[in-house]
Amino acid sequence: MARKTNCEKNGKNYYRLTVTLGRTAEGKLIRKDFYAESKKEAEKLRDEYMNMINSGAPMDYKNVTLGELMHLWLYEIMYVSDRIKPSTFERYEGVYRNYIKNSELYFVNLSELKSIQIQRYYNRIYCSGKTSSSIRTLNKILKAFLNYALDEGYINRNPCSSKKLVIPGRSELKKESVEVFSENEIKLVKETLKEDRLECLILLALGTGLRQGELLALSWDDIDLKRMELHVNKTLKRQPVFDEDMKKSHTFVLIPPKSKSSNRTVPIPSSLIPVIKRHRTMQLEEKLKAGSSYTNKNLVFCTQTGNFINQRNIIRAHERLLNRAGVSYRKFHTYRHTYATKLFEAKIPLKTIQTLLGHSDITMTANIYTHVMPKERITAVEKLNRLFV
Repeated sequence: MARKTNCEKNGKNYYRLTVTLGRTAEGKLIRKDFYAESKKEAEKLRDEYMNMINSGAPMDYKNVTLGELMHLWLYEIMYVSDRIKPSTFERYEGVYRNYIKNSELYFVNLSELKSIQIQRYYNRIYCSGKTSSSIRTLNKILKAFLNYALDEGYINRNPCSSKKLVIPGRSELKKESVEVFSENEIKLVKETLKEDRLECLILLALGTGLRQGELLALSWDDIDLKRMELHVNKTLKRQPVFDEDMKKSHTFVLIPPKSKSSNRTVPIPSSLIPVIKRHRTMQLEEKLKAGSSYTNKNLVFCTQTGNFINQRNIIRAHERLLNRAGVSYRKFHTYRHTYATKLFEAKIPLKTIQTLLGHSDITMTANIYTHVMPKERITAVEKLNRLFV
């Protein structure tokens, strides 16, 4: 009698059995499929898998490959964990997809995995052009996964913990120089910004040193024009989202700043107040024009329909702006570096600059801006006004 099947995969007929394992952090169901030549065999695979998950004792561990278990660990454990941020999971997923999924390591049985196999793989990808830094990141994530495999009994030692395992190449310890805009470049940018939709965003970045995500998360409730200050209490993050089939998309969310010290109050140079008021007027006109299609999130910086601005669009618009101004391309973060550098040049105390930048450690501020550390210190945030006159 012919065996009953219910699906076709790679040209063959199988019986597919689907189980629900739980829900993601967003409440979506997590499902896993089991394929076999008959319903009975599919049920057997399902039961063995669930026993492995529920008891912690691996079933038939000798046939479990590194790639298979890493996929399980990544999507069914790390993804639903509240111990890592979505951005961290996205980095893990990228490493798995780019370095493990289609590599020779994927098909290695965990019970047979040795340090030399990992070493040869690292050597090969280094010779193909991967940097030591990328391989070090891969090793860090692979080591974390193999610690899980060790705890679950799939291996009796972690081959990534071996002192004999070497990251090929030299350590890239070269410190990147801090780029800033010169006085003349600031003047060119300001002239080009007149009546540009980015004017308020960029001048506020230059006058407050806020990170791009902090600027895009600002609400009008965060700005006090009378006291000439703004409050940083959140940041905009482009966050990965995976559907039931683990297909990735992105959404925008407001999250707390990167550290407690990033929650801060920053003075606004008085010459920027008219710029902010003009921006508010423009935004109200856009809201009126959009009518019912406007989404009111009370954001200081938003699209013409009130929604979050995609940071990638800011990057592209910023590059076009610099081209028009005849200024060499620099990252948006350069405005923050320029702000900090101008504070040092104005002899603002290091501790004050640390607080204004939202750095968690004063050593971090000193290390980044060693090249402009002043010998004398005075307090005068309003000296930044000369940038906007």
